Amino acid sequence: MSRTRTAILAALALVAGASGTALAVVPGDVGAAAVPCTVDYKVQNQWDTGFTANVTVTNNSAAKSSWSVKWSYAGNQKITSGWNAKLSQSGAAVTAANESYNAQLATGGSVSFGFQGSYSGTNAVPATFTLDGVTCNVDDGSTGPGNPGPGGPANRVDNPYNGAKVYVNPEWRAKAAAEPGGSRIANQPTGVWLDRIAAINGVNGGMGLRAHLDEALRQKGSDELVVQLVIYNLPGRDCAALASNGELKPDEIDKYKTQYIDPIKAILADSKYASLRIVTTVEIDSLPNLVTNTGSRPTATPQCDVMKANGNYVKGVGYALNKLGDVPNVYNYVDAGHHGWIGWDDNFGASANTFKEAATAEGATVNDVHGFITNTANYSALKENNFTINDSAGGKSVRESKWVDWNRYVDELSFAQAFRNQLVSVGFPSGIGMLIDTSRNGWGGTARPAGPGPQTTVDTYVDGGRYDRRIHVGNWCNQSGAGLGERPQANPAAGIDAYVWMKPPGESDGSSQFIENDEGKGFDRMCDPTYTGNPRNGNNMSGALPNSPLSGHWFSAQFQELMKNAYPAL
Repeated sequence: MSRTRTAILAALALVAGASGTALAVVPGDVGAAAVPCTVDYKVQNQWDTGFTANVTVTNNSAAKSSWSVKWSYAGNQKITSGWNAKLSQSGAAVTAANESYNAQLATGGSVSFGFQGSYSGTNAVPATFTLDGVTCNVDDGSTGPGNPGPGGPANRVDNPYNGAKVYVNPEWRAKAAAEPGGSRIANQPTGVWLDRIAAINGVNGGMGLRAHLDEALRQKGSDELVVQLVIYNLPGRDCAALASNGELKPDEIDKYKTQYIDPIKAILADSKYASLRIVTTVEIDSLPNLVTNTGSRPTATPQCDVMKANGNYVKGVGYALNKLGDVPNVYNYVDAGHHGWIGWDDNFGASANTFKEAATAEGATVNDVHGFITNTANYSALKENNFTINDSAGGKSVRESKWVDWNRYVDELSFAQAFRNQLVSVGFPSGIGMLIDTSRNGWGGTARPAGPGPQTTVDTYVDGGRYDRRIHVGNWCNQSGAGLGERPQANPAAGIDAYVWMKPPGESDGSSQFIENDEGKGFDRMCDPTYTGNPRNGNNMSGALPNSPLSGHWFSAQFQELMKNAYPAL
């Protein structure tokens, strides 16, 4: 199934992050011939009745001695004042013409202007822009036979993992190879986590984003290659889990935009990296929290209530999708929790609606979303073969067992396929694909059940046959007995773009006791093996391994356990 994308190619304007300065596109950049002009329309500030915006126009056609940009609003926006352009408005239609001092617009050159406006209701970004009557931000077909469908950049494919190698992080490879037996998996591809602003340039002498992309070009050679990045630094991050709290305070949305997303976009938009297929997995464990851990629910936390009230999870995800989706070779996959989180009726549809809200915030559209990823850094079994949701035992449905607890799904594959259909039903493109993180959900080893449990009761039936051996499906930190899952592979099942190892095996989920640090990471009792639980895990023991370091730090004991319990076995 072919995906058509309407992502705006404003990345060609290479708008620098915090400064807002527009840099000229080098003539001959990838896509310049096919996209006659680009317009980057950015709402800078917004309040209840008004807003300010900045517009950067890049000309990829013949040089101009004067210019005129036009667009129309879908709402009731009215421009009240402006600068660096002569602005006029008739109804919804706006015209911005050059001033005498910025009339010259060279091939590959850019010009910026701004304005203040009023509105009520919604303040949607205009869908179409023209420069001297020529539509911008779309391929005009001049690339020839390689021209895709409407709005689809020539180098964006249906499934980025098809026919492609996947980047092996040399820093993770070195740690894995240094472990006894680790060479067996050291060449597997894993995600690169950009979990703080400093990670963009590299932490403590480690590789930054450009270093990883340069290494990816080396690994690519003449083949296709996917680079997997985890975008993970929202304000008030992980409001229901202290171990992975982040550096940004709940209200620091502007800092997230200008010091985190904008610099990442500027690097990804560098034409040097245009031949890479860049998969971004956007903001793990954020949006589902707004559904399950707010309001009157017993699992609610004050921190999650704050993030729902201020809207900064929705705004942050929308902004990331909008900006990163502008880059023609970027494929955005939004985190969609896992079956043991949003598989219940109360959570399933509500989560899809929340994802749609985020995907249409801050100028983003559903076409900025290439797909979704489930089970990231989690342990839910890919496929439970010894029972199904439709089985009964001891006169009761499997849904009534303590383990399933009225969930409609018993494993990740069935959940991901069903949730994909739900997402399409609320307005996402029918061609979206799913990723499933299988880095730690193998549950092999000697304790893996060989068949169904006894039919005595529904609990003996489910517990005796389930591969997932956690105490409770809500347990998430450094789980004892876990194993490596299916190896990364493309097109493993219907609707699934790939199985991936987005969480690098051997990196801790959180510390088992408080550790002073400058990474913004707290101590979560769910990482303490002596903890007796909370409503989110049914007040059960945490099931965590002892002596674990801070999240993201190397945890040799976990790595060894994952290899020992791998399924398929190593």
